[in-house]
Amino acid sequence: MAAVPNPDRDAPAELTDKVDLVLGVVAWAGTAAGVAGVLVVGAMMAMSVKRGESSEHMSRLGMVLGGCVLVATAGPLVNFVFT
Repeated sequence: MAAVPNPDRDAPAELTDKVDLVLGVVAWAGTAAGVAGVLVVGAMMAMSVKRGESSEHMSRLGMVLGGCVLVATAGPLVNFVFT
């Protein structure tokens, strides 16, 4: 069986610094969007209860929380796959 090649990482430091900055900003924005989504769903639930309406807010909350889990685990998953 042949060995799996493992190339050296020789990207320029300037490039890796910029990529790290962009990924950090995107991760921060994803976290902020998740928090905003939970706040919006909570506000919609509160308004529906006050009006006496019932709607499917739990499915919306589930989708928002699912997105939060994806954003939170994206970095460790990619790190696990590529290292």
